[in-house]
Amino acid sequence: MIRRFPIGAEPHPEGGIHFRIWAPKAHTLSLVLNDHLTSPVRLQPESDGYWSVLLPQVQAGDKYQFQINDDTCLYPDPASRYQPAGPHAASCIVNSALFPWTDGAWTGLPSGRHVLYEMHIGTFTEAGTYEAAAKELKELARLGITTIELMPVAEFDGDFGWGYDVVGFFAPYHGYGTPDDFRAFVNEAHAQGMAVILDVVYNHVGSSGAYFSVFSDHYYSERYSSDWGAAINFDGPASAAVREYFIANVCYWIQEFHLDGLRFDATHFIHDASPVHIIAEMVNRARQVAAHKTLYFIGENESQQASATAPVDQGGFGLDAVWNDDFHHAANVAARGKREAYFHDYKGSAQELISLIKWGYLYQGQYYAWQKKVRGTPVLDKAASCFIHYLQNHDQIANSGFGKRLHQHIHPGAMRAMTALLLLGPQTPLLFQGQEFGASAPFLFFADHAPEMAASVEIGRTEFLSQFPSLQSPLSLAYMHRPETRKTFERCKLDFTERERHAGIYQLHHDLLALRREDPVFADPYSIDGAVLSEDVFLMRFFAESPDMDRLLVVNLGIDMWCESIAEPLLAPTAHCQWQLIWSSEHPKYGGEGIHGIDLSHSFVISGHSAQVFIAVTSAVEG
Repeated sequence: MIRRFPIGAEPHPEGGIHFRIWAPKAHTLSLVLNDHLTSPVRLQPESDGYWSVLLPQVQAGDKYQFQINDDTCLYPDPASRYQPAGPHAASCIVNSALFPWTDGAWTGLPSGRHVLYEMHIGTFTEAGTYEAAAKELKELARLGITTIELMPVAEFDGDFGWGYDVVGFFAPYHGYGTPDDFRAFVNEAHAQGMAVILDVVYNHVGSSGAYFSVFSDHYYSERYSSDWGAAINFDGPASAAVREYFIANVCYWIQEFHLDGLRFDATHFIHDASPVHIIAEMVNRARQVAAHKTLYFIGENESQQASATAPVDQGGFGLDAVWNDDFHHAANVAARGKREAYFHDYKGSAQELISLIKWGYLYQGQYYAWQKKVRGTPVLDKAASCFIHYLQNHDQIANSGFGKRLHQHIHPGAMRAMTALLLLGPQTPLLFQGQEFGASAPFLFFADHAPEMAASVEIGRTEFLSQFPSLQSPLSLAYMHRPETRKTFERCKLDFTERERHAGIYQLHHDLLALRREDPVFADPYSIDGAVLSEDVFLMRFFAESPDMDRLLVVNLGIDMWCESIAEPLLAPTAHCQWQLIWSSEHPKYGGEGIHGIDLSHSFVISGHSAQVFIAVTSAVEG
């Protein structure tokens, strides 16, 4: 039979449902439909450990479980498309062809035009559902967001969690709505001109609710370990079927949900010594099945290897972009002045920020004292859009210990200035949900587990945060939030009335994204250079093909700088031009304290905690 995917329950073209599963541990394998325990249906063995059966009278909405070797226990499908009662209960048959898509004209976005918005469905709205989140997409599009980056939505155990303990890789999490609710979310995003990519977790399997080992001993690797759970077997014995499962999973999200790409979590923990790395094979196959549209694949690559974005035919993963923690760390040290734990190797200097805008990673093969080893490989030839820059993301906010947003740690002017650097820089910017209006809601680590597992998770979380000395005092520990409580989860939900109450910061993001999108030089600079003016002050010059169209971004992260004269050629405008101020983070509408321009014919002041944008305009030529 011709199937779309090698495993799972699929509607047959002529009616009924075809079931197929990889279960090499089975001597016999039966299907129990709709809790009819007295009439299990035998599956037929195929080669290489696969089993299958076609049942003409079964239809979408029916529920089923597997019975292996006549054991009395029943198990969900490892490739279930929906677990309406959670990962321990029966699987539900889904017919994706019944969804009324209206996005036929959508073909994706060019890779250099993304403005990412990281979203956690469970806390983005009060309801915490796909349906509620879809209602906010029009406003995100108006703001200037082009791409939603969803934190994982694959099935996990518990009533709330971040989503990284995946146990049902093909089933959208039941707590957020039905699979068709998720399709409707994507359909609405496309209607608003936005792409949707999904964070997927292929570096480990969640510990509670995973039944892979019931059917095969080969899903998990014996050669590698992971910090979070059992590593996946991509290159060991019987790994061909495991690879097939996960390659199918990638194609499934792209085909069945019309997603525009994926974000691969912790690629440095996706171990594979095969001739073609599993990520490269996943990306290749996905591009083949969706050749009609532009897909976008990004990755978290803590080791900062050039291979992540290198083409597949050059031995790389073929990703379009990677998260850049170097930008986050240097920017946070500059803004907060703290260098604990993994911030240890960053000075937060003006030169670091310039280098990040010009070259992407800071560490491209130098010794990294915090890890006591060399970090990164050279990526000087990579396009700026290959690097995703952010001031906040889910991990980094939660790792503050108390879930505080960056704006709650620093001077408001410094936050506005850093936002300008993020949104006007040539790298791909990412905002974390609520950042655009200065959300007061924290983002804490939360995970709903049974008591024994919850205690283990809390201990592990405490051990991770022990690298921050400031969080280890009894007073600090007393204020820590327990991950397993619903209160911790509920505190993280956004309050959209803050869009109006924090109108200044919301307007700031809107205006900067409009400038990034509509100004031809910020949208596509010919080249960029920068200069340090003082310990806290620097400039970035955005060169245009026509010299009289250059742009200048001046950032001051310290106190007012009084300038009698500045010996820096990048500050000098092109011949017969002068700098004209077009945007300032100190505009009162953003909550600023007034605007100073730059007149190079006189002494001037660069306001503290500010960012200013200038354009070159033709000046009167003296006769």
